[in-house]
Amino acid sequence: MHLLCGGHVADASGTRRADVAIEDGQISAVGTDDPALEEANAERVTDVSGEYIAPGLIDSHVHLPMDGRPDVEEYLDDTAYMASYRTAENLRTAVSAGVTVVRDLGSRETLAVDAATAVAEGTIEGPRVVAAGENVVMTGGHGYWFGREADGPAEIRKAVREQLKAGAEVIKCMATGGVLTSGAQTGAPELTPEELEALVETASAKGVPTAAHAHGDRGIENAVRAGITSIEHGTFMSRETAELMADRGTYWVPTASALRGIVEHGVEAGIPEEAVAKAEEAAEAFESAFENALSAGVRVAMGTDAGTPFNYFGDIPGELSYMVEYGMAPETALEAATVNAAELLGLDDVGRVESEYRADLVVLDADPNTDATAWQSPTAVYKDGSKIR
Repeated sequence: MHLLCGGHVADASGTRRADVAIEDGQISAVGTDDPALEEANAERVTDVSGEYIAPGLIDSHVHLPMDGRPDVEEYLDDTAYMASYRTAENLRTAVSAGVTVVRDLGSRETLAVDAATAVAEGTIEGPRVVAAGENVVMTGGHGYWFGREADGPAEIRKAVREQLKAGAEVIKCMATGGVLTSGAQTGAPELTPEELEALVETASAKGVPTAAHAHGDRGIENAVRAGITSIEHGTFMSRETAELMADRGTYWVPTASALRGIVEHGVEAGIPEEAVAKAEEAAEAFESAFENALSAGVRVAMGTDAGTPFNYFGDIPGELSYMVEYGMAPETALEAATVNAAELLGLDDVGRVESEYRADLVVLDADPNTDATAWQSPTAVYKDGSKIR
């Protein structure tokens, strides 16, 4: 048994003085009075006095084979081998930064599904991976170059079934155009309501959740009414649509880091001019979308879109500070990046520092319930009880 003693625990239940015992990859005890927490019972004791033990972060939206380069369409030239090497490096970087679960929302072929297996088997080091497989997109639509193109409800059903057969744990679609695909109109609907309904119906028949890339308000509404589990980006979300999301229990994954990476670096850094122009327009609307979502009580899960321009896997913890800038309290951002994200991903053994949860933990110098920047410099990271850094 490994005992972390002398510190505080900080999770969605609040911050309190507590020791944490780790055994066989799980948290076996938390508190101050449990006999199991006596140092005499521990094989190893780590003094974390003055520090805070928090759950590992959960990023609900990443693209594992992308590395933050300015022009994403350069990935068209990557071989499958190069994409795999980059995926392994991104996974290692993410877990070293304190991210212990990621949801990959679109990679080529079975790359992310295979990465999930490789991490689970211990072949490569990284966070647990929940994978969508290939995005389902209209022919020539946003992200077509790494998606499964399909048109009409029948083709959509087949495309979804292919991803399920390959092992996808979530089905991702492109409901609207996007910033980073040449010629795509950012907010314009791409999948029809009927196509979205077919996608949700097919995934739901297997008990699998769904996610929709959706920038424009009409596309967001179409996805919500179809029963999509989570809206990704939601840039032009109106107050009415936010209220619909709250009423339907639809999650929102804002991915503030994606727009910031493009707008703050611009054409000078090599990002295509068209993408920068679209991102600048989206950034102007994003603040209102955030206000609408928070006012309506939409359930938020943290996600970054890591891999997009200048949006690096090692910087994932910075998303919490962005969410606070847009109006969240630090403790609400913590919930979004732990318990809310765990619920969205269907995981019931991560996101809290509690007995019988997985020992996916970070040790921080400051209380993340009051300081969102605390996540950016963990002094230690544990995954399944093993110290990563």
